Amino acid sequence: MAVMTTTTPVVAFDQVSKAFGDVRAVDGLSLALHPGETVALLGPNGAGKSTALDLLLGLKHADSGTVRLFGTSPREAIVAGRVGAMLQSGGLMDEVTVAELVALACGLHPRPYRPADVLARAGVTQIADRKVDRLSGGQAQRVRFALATAGDSDLIVLDEPTTGMDVTTRRAFWATMREQAGQGRTVLFATHYLEEADAIADRVLVLHRGRLLADGTAAEIKARAGARRISFDLDGAIDEAALRALPFLTGLTVSGPTVRIQSADADATVHALYALGLFPRNLEVSGLGLEQAFVTLTADEEARTS
Repeated sequence: MAVMTTTTPVVAFDQVSKAFGDVRAVDGLSLALHPGETVALLGPNGAGKSTALDLLLGLKHADSGTVRLFGTSPREAIVAGRVGAMLQSGGLMDEVTVAELVALACGLHPRPYRPADVLARAGVTQIADRKVDRLSGGQAQRVRFALATAGDSDLIVLDEPTTGMDVTTRRAFWATMREQAGQGRTVLFATHYLEEADAIADRVLVLHRGRLLADGTAAEIKARAGARRISFDLDGAIDEAALRALPFLTGLTVSGPTVRIQSADADATVHALYALGLFPRNLEVSGLGLEQAFVTLTADEEARTS
């Protein structure tokens, strides 16, 4: 998707820092998001994802630096109805039905949608008359999504949005999100499902210890990890010590006759493999998936900064 970068950024962090005691949750973070982007926010536990989202939504205030939404403060943007959010923290109102809660959210939004349309888009029409405190985890997530999309917002912020959803519901959810981005809205989501980020996001941000470790497409993040996967089968006893001595090796696992290797130079590693007098069967060489690339990048950074 082509993204216009000459307009005012939807989100702009400029050297933003936030500490809790001795813990620096966000550390000099600078980034900008633009209209129509679907952006995945990734990072290990403690990377600062939730704090960054709280700062973006004005739920916390930065110790230093500035956070701007559409060129204004987070509060101004939210009051104007330009932001919809679906967060993990905070419960849903008890003793009301799904329909009543959605109608309330629509009524409070400056640019509301019809409640019936919101219920349908979130896939909760069939449970509209059910009390909110009688919902399953997946149903509650869909209701949170309905509340986040109760009006015509320009930015949708999602924190672990598909937790508790089954596969069918997750697919329907992301189809809806693609529609939202296709209409020019910016979608920012934090997730632990890296396959979602790989399949959905046209841009991936990786946080580590409150800093921006990587920023690019999923393909660029994979390429930055600089490794490829090599898998093959060997007959007879496997000499792991000899395999570990292969050049450019960055990872090795052996499971029965199957050997899986990560290499920074797959051609050189395979050449050396044959030079050992080994004859691998079912040899496959492929690029890292986003999950493996994420693990490699964060592990390398952890080793560098420890």
